[in-house]
Amino acid sequence: MTQNLQIELTGVDKHYGGFHALKDINLSIPNGSFVALVGPSGCGKSTLLRSIAGLESITGGVMKITDEVVNDMPPRRRDVAMVFQSYALYPHMKVIDNLTYSLRLKKTPKAQARKMAEEVAATIGLETLLDRYPRELSGGQRQRVAMGRAIVRRPKVFLFDEPLSNLDASLRVHMRKEIRALHDRLGATSVYVTHDQIEAMTMADHVVVLRAGVIEQQGAPLDLYDRPASKFVAGFIGSPAMNFIPGRTNGDGTSVDLALDGQPTLRLGRPAAANQDVIVGLRPEHLSMASTGDNNFAVRVGVIESTGSTTYVGAGDRNDITVVLSDRRNISVGDRVQLAIDPDKVHLFDPITEAAL
Repeated sequence: MTQNLQIELTGVDKHYGGFHALKDINLSIPNGSFVALVGPSGCGKSTLLRSIAGLESITGGVMKITDEVVNDMPPRRRDVAMVFQSYALYPHMKVIDNLTYSLRLKKTPKAQARKMAEEVAATIGLETLLDRYPRELSGGQRQRVAMGRAIVRRPKVFLFDEPLSNLDASLRVHMRKEIRALHDRLGATSVYVTHDQIEAMTMADHVVVLRAGVIEQQGAPLDLYDRPASKFVAGFIGSPAMNFIPGRTNGDGTSVDLALDGQPTLRLGRPAAANQDVIVGLRPEHLSMASTGDNNFAVRVGVIESTGSTTYVGAGDRNDITVVLSDRRNISVGDRVQLAIDPDKVHLFDPITEAAL
């Protein structure tokens, strides 16, 4: 990420009085990429997005857009367009007037502004809704108008602040496909804030995981899934979340004893430090059930939830081990079953620093 950069942040800090909201943020976003900022509430992702937009002023560091320092540049000069969670449409204006509003501010001729708006409307399926008011639209249609209003400006960067959080589950799935397809058609640069790691994983080329104002890890979605740098990232990326079990490596570091009944032992795909306390990470979808098998351990079934195509099993003394099965099994609550896992799928974390080992 060193060439053809659209956005570059170096050592960016943001303070609200004594609260340090962003801490030494270093982020490079290439032209045409789709970057997702993800993390729990209060981690700083929306503050970072608003700082790029110029709606928040940074306290320290350097922020560049297309190689131009924008630290003190007002939002209107940054050539970015923001799509908000709340849509932020003008309720007294029809769809066509919402779409052309920014063009009219730029003194674009009326006929040209309408033509540009109609082209955008056709692209995102709004051509039959131009004469309606926002109150006459569904949530998904309002979100399309908000996106259309951003697109018609033809900005350098699109900024999305949790744009789908107000929609129902099925519409969210549909809209995230639409947003990604639109991004690809426009060849745009998009920065997308979400608390939903599924949105981040399915939409983005590059995912940035934030925690308490710090970038915990960033990279391609599957890199974060396969090689999490910390217990926090491992637990945040992936659904359901990774299982964490205390353990201790054996004398030669080739296996780990789990802190479960009977202290079962799992082989490791690669050697670790010997005789070391660890947190063992096992993804629910990497666990399988078998009456016999290699690299397994026994647990009691406490909860069974089936969606038809997938079965979720809660096991262990406190039902704190989750297993995801892609088929249906003839098991019942109270059964004692064997769980097995590929040694290469076992993750280890330091119990104090929580860093991956």
